[in-house]
Amino acid sequence: MKAERTRSQERILKLLKSLNKAISAQDIYVELRNRNQSVGLATVYRALEALKLEGAVQVRTLASGESLYSSVQQDKHHLTCLQCGRSIVINQCPVHELETQLHQAHRFKIFYHTLEFFGLCNQCQMAQTANVGAE
Repeated sequence: MKAERTRSQERILKLLKSLNKAISAQDIYVELRNRNQSVGLATVYRALEALKLEGAVQVRTLASGESLYSSVQQDKHHLTCLQCGRSIVINQCPVHELETQLHQAHRFKIFYHTLEFFGLCNQCQMAQTANVGAE
C-alpha cells in the first residue's frame, strides 16, 4: 500500500509537472518561495527522495554532480559535453527492449531509465583544435 503524500510532496510534484523540464532542488525551493508556497530546503530534499522512491520523480545527475529532478513522463536520453555542459536530447532509445527483458527476468519494477553519453560537443572540439593550432 502506498503512503499518503505530504502537502510538500504534492506541491513539488505539481510544480515539476507544470514546468515540464528538469530543475535542481535549489531551484525548486526558490520557485516555491516565488509562488508563496514557502517550504524549507531540507523538506524539499526529503520530499524529492520520497517521490523518487515512489516512482513519481526522476533524477538525472550531470557531470558536474548536480542533480536535476523532473516528473516521470518519458525516458530521457542525452549527449552531454564535459567542457561546456550543454546537453543534446536523443530521441531514439536503444534500450527499451532490454528494459522489458530485465523486468521479466528479475521481476524488477522499473520506473524509468536514463541513457547519457559524455564527451565533447562540436563547438568545444573546434575550440580545442583552434587552441592547439595557436600554440
